Amino acid sequence: MNALNHYGPLVGRLMIAAIFVVSGFGKITGFDGTVGYIAAKGLPLPQLAAIAAIVVELGGGILLIVGWKTRWAAAAMCIFTVVAGLIFHNFWAVPADQAQNQMIHFMKNICMAGGLLYVVVFGSGPLAVDAGASGPRA
Repeated sequence: MNALNHYGPLVGRLMIAAIFVVSGFGKITGFDGTVGYIAAKGLPLPQLAAIAAIVVELGGGILLIVGWKTRWAAAAMCIFTVVAGLIFHNFWAVPADQAQNQMIHFMKNICMAGGLLYVVVFGSGPLAVDAGASGPRA
């Protein structure tokens, strides 16, 4: 159990961060498509929204991986994930043939937000930059 307490938080952070880092990188390499998708949802300033999404996903994911400012990064990512789920995976407002797929994506976002909330509450764990600054629960 000691090894799980020591390495588990790092592995958990890596697992949560992976989807954000990959998605953020994908938004950079497919920037025009990302802007178009955001614009198609009727959001204002889609270029700025795409840049903000990249900062949260890629920047927050990297902060989560290294464990620096972990609680702040996880909090921002949690809020972002819930908002993105509500805007981009609104299964209640799509045609019936798309509803199940969108509901799965919405629930994925809610699950990720739950994991991020756990990081907000319990911190980075012992193998993190934060741990060196203020103990294992930073």
